[in-house]
Amino acid sequence: MLRFTDLGLRRGPRLLFEQASFTIHAGDKVGITGANGCGKSSLFSLIRGELHADTGDLSLPPGVNIAHVAQQTPAVATAALDYVLDGDQELRQLQARLAAAERHNDGSQLAGLHARIDAIDGYTAPARAARLLHGLGFSQEQLAVPVKSFSGGWRMRLNLAQALMCRSDILLLDEPTNHLDLDAVLWLEEWLRQYGGTLLLISHDRDFLDRVVKRIVHIEQAKIQIYNGNYSEFENRCAERLAQQQAAYERQQREISHIQAFVDRFRAKASKAKQAQSRLKTLEKMRRIAPAHVDSPFHFDFPPPQKLPHTLLQLDEVAAGYETTPIINHVSLDLRPGNRFGLLGPNGAGKSTLIKLLAGELAPLSGKLETSKYIKTGYFAQHQLEQLRHDESPLTHIQRLDPAASEQSLRDFLGNFGFQGEQATAAVAPFSGGEKARLVLALLVYQRPNLLLLDEPTNHLDVEMRLALSLALQEYQGAMVIVSHDRHLLRSVTDQFYLVHDGKVTAFDGDLEDYRDYLRQHEKGQENMHAAADTEHTAAARKQQRRDAAEKRQRLQPLRKEVQQLEKALTTLERQKMELQQRLADPDIYAENRKQQLNALLLEQTEVLRQLKQTEENWLLKSEELEAMR
Repeated sequence: MLRFTDLGLRRGPRLLFEQASFTIHAGDKVGITGANGCGKSSLFSLIRGELHADTGDLSLPPGVNIAHVAQQTPAVATAALDYVLDGDQELRQLQARLAAAERHNDGSQLAGLHARIDAIDGYTAPARAARLLHGLGFSQEQLAVPVKSFSGGWRMRLNLAQALMCRSDILLLDEPTNHLDLDAVLWLEEWLRQYGGTLLLISHDRDFLDRVVKRIVHIEQAKIQIYNGNYSEFENRCAERLAQQQAAYERQQREISHIQAFVDRFRAKASKAKQAQSRLKTLEKMRRIAPAHVDSPFHFDFPPPQKLPHTLLQLDEVAAGYETTPIINHVSLDLRPGNRFGLLGPNGAGKSTLIKLLAGELAPLSGKLETSKYIKTGYFAQHQLEQLRHDESPLTHIQRLDPAASEQSLRDFLGNFGFQGEQATAAVAPFSGGEKARLVLALLVYQRPNLLLLDEPTNHLDVEMRLALSLALQEYQGAMVIVSHDRHLLRSVTDQFYLVHDGKVTAFDGDLEDYRDYLRQHEKGQENMHAAADTEHTAAARKQQRRDAAEKRQRLQPLRKEVQQLEKALTTLERQKMELQQRLADPDIYAENRKQQLNALLLEQTEVLRQLKQTEENWLLKSEELEAMR
């Protein structure tokens, strides 16, 4: 067990928490929640021994094995499968000793080592590692690809797989879903439910927490409170507690009435479709837990678009992809005000390709795309966070959109997104990922789009900001298409799902639980196909397979080399970007006497970001072309 006794921790002059006393028992699955910066990650650092408490004590069992996800991935030539196997350190040590014993022909030691490897299921380790990688979205061919060939997001998946491979007593996961798509999130959820050790999980994904954890450790106002139950039960208890506080009562009622209006309005038009019924249930739940979030710092709305044409955009038998290689084909879709579409499908199937097509970043390879002359698109994607001007403030960014607006009105608007006081005029450079995402959303909302395209908008956002975004989207009057691994957001704001798979975009007649069932059936079908293929290994078939494989390798080799070169360039540019961000995060660089040095750094950063964007686009184009040829 982990025992915390009167624990207190400061980071510099700031008190994170104090007088924390609680116990986490073996096998507990615990969610760690609280606002960004409250001390959740610092709590993990305490457990790993990287920080020491200022007061009190933390005790751990002797010899406990703690696994966590590394934040950096070395650019090594190790194959992905071997990199994941490195997570089982005892197995690797036994394998090294076994190799030494074989060299010395030490029979007695060989027998003991083989017995120990068998006892820890070491001979099944490669198969287990392959299943981990497959669950996290890696193809069979990628298992042999060197780690250094993967981009940053995929390397984080490798680190996650390596942590899961460790035969740990305690598993620490800090926002593990940030780099995953919905399919991988669903797989990880099931894996963690079956994990036999003690799990401590930091996450802002309420659905993920609900299905995985049984206790909540909540950090707020420098105090740590423990709640039994999942996240929804925690919210309900907070709501009950706040409902008893007279000072908050009136605002609670306004929030409840606000969401009740969504429920009543939607109930009147909800059909028997599963998506509609699912959204209705989610709205009713949001009404119940509204008091728990009465003191949220985020409150904003999408103002009505200036124009709402009957049809915003039409696709007729459109194919889209990169250069001459289509990723999706025969797509027909009408987007009209009030449409709320969510996109489902595995990573790489073409969801982001479809979003880029709708945003005008990709032109159709064939078919017909028509847009209204009054269309005004608001597009949110992760790469836009890096396109912010790092030497400028949130206020300067929004003044560029509306130079005639008064400074006070713009400050009031930014305050709804958490940019208040000095933070509204601070340079963006040292902002966290969550703060940058909030700023990009604020800029998007201010422009009053009538077509909203959201590609993973909740990455880096905490629970309160996710709830505020869900509430704002309820009253949005335009058309919306969203890709997200946040199931609560999907359920609360979408009316129709589309499945992007096997180059097609088709309506999905079901809710997210049906999608979970669909993935399980699809996985079983794939296993049956592999089993059937195994029965066809005649001598002639094997000969033909070898011939086909050789021809395929020859065709793919030039493109594969080009992808590898781009990946090397990405690794170099990512490192340069991080180094520049660290230098720009130093407050001293903004001193008046260092202005020339600051300008040089900013120019260098602009050039690195430009090269990174261009290289990423080239890498994505070539990677999808390679995947399509496979």
